[in-house]
Amino acid sequence: MDRKQVGAWALFDFANSVYPAVIQTAVFSVYYTSVIVGNETGQGTWWWGRAVSISVLIVAVSAPLLGAIADRSGVRKKFMLAFTAMCLVGLSLFTLLEPGMALAGMLFYIVANVGFEGALVFYNAYLPDLVPRDKQGWVSGLGFGIGYLGSVVGLLMALVFVPDRMDLVWLSTAAFFALFSIPTFLFLPADRATGVTLGSAAAWGVSNFRTIVGEVLAERELTRFLLAFFFYIDGILTVIVMAGPFAEAEFGFGPREAIQLFLVVQFSALAGAFALAKPTDRFGPKRVLTATISLWIVLAFAVALVRSPAVFFGLAVVAGFGLGSTQAASRALMASLVPDGKEAEMFGFYAFCGKSSSIIGPALFGLIAAATGGDQRMSAAALGLLMLIGLVLLQRVSGPKSTAEQA
Repeated sequence: MDRKQVGAWALFDFANSVYPAVIQTAVFSVYYTSVIVGNETGQGTWWWGRAVSISVLIVAVSAPLLGAIADRSGVRKKFMLAFTAMCLVGLSLFTLLEPGMALAGMLFYIVANVGFEGALVFYNAYLPDLVPRDKQGWVSGLGFGIGYLGSVVGLLMALVFVPDRMDLVWLSTAAFFALFSIPTFLFLPADRATGVTLGSAAAWGVSNFRTIVGEVLAERELTRFLLAFFFYIDGILTVIVMAGPFAEAEFGFGPREAIQLFLVVQFSALAGAFALAKPTDRFGPKRVLTATISLWIVLAFAVALVRSPAVFFGLAVVAGFGLGSTQAASRALMASLVPDGKEAEMFGFYAFCGKSSSIIGPALFGLIAAATGGDQRMSAAALGLLMLIGLVLLQRVSGPKSTAEQA
């Protein structure tokens, strides 16, 4: 295990985590729903739900094919760089937004989010290449842990400019992402020539996509895991992107209050990612996931009932602890099930399941909110049901033995 390469890989989590913290969760989501669109009757949440759903649909449809093309032509790093640049362009376009520009805001967000999510496909695919199986839980947790530290720095940076200079919020977020991703692109292994051109790989991928799908379905445990992941990550990712609008609509949180809330949540998530990193290797990612998803289910139904902002704040902190460990353990379990030489292809389907499921969650959340006149509590309860389905399906997965079982 090359420590320099692993460190450079983990640093990309630090760099990119400013985006979900500031854009998806705490600042842009609230700014878009309440200022750009207006959320008095739930219309802002409805527009935001559509923006999220369309962007993840694009990633879901393209990720498996692009992953297979990257493996076949050896251009994983180039694809990762291209999608990162796309995200930075989308963030810069946010500076053009003014109240009432709902459609433009949605389009700019789609550009940024497709770039962000697309880059993660190829980033995650490096994990089984760089790290032996018995260390993947720890390194995955390390990445998410320092990623949440990046979120904290990004939110503190945003707090300086909110609400008077929102343009500088978007530009500083883009600059942070760009600056700290430089070591990743410098030190990760270079693309390896395979003798297949990008054009030939693309033509092969399009004409043989059924074969690519068959390769995934042939991996029995991987397929079972992806099905479970489809449901439980749908609920969790929807919580992430809808938490800001929920806090604004149900508890009157403004941009500054939302940032303060998510600052505390990031510290909690950082603690969870580090605390359960080694247990993920020792006891196995499946056991860790079972525990953390169960926690998420309880919290989802509790949020639907709570009326006190203080209690909501406390529940959000507890949810943060489970957030980092759930994401890290999911990535580690996926990495342990991927066959050699097909990392980007298989992580493309990992993204497909995660993002195609995310079409359902935000759209369902926004639809229920709009149908109930802006009341989002029933929306939160629906997310708990999605997580419960995923938890049940996860029990069918037989992952690799943990270190405790091997001892």
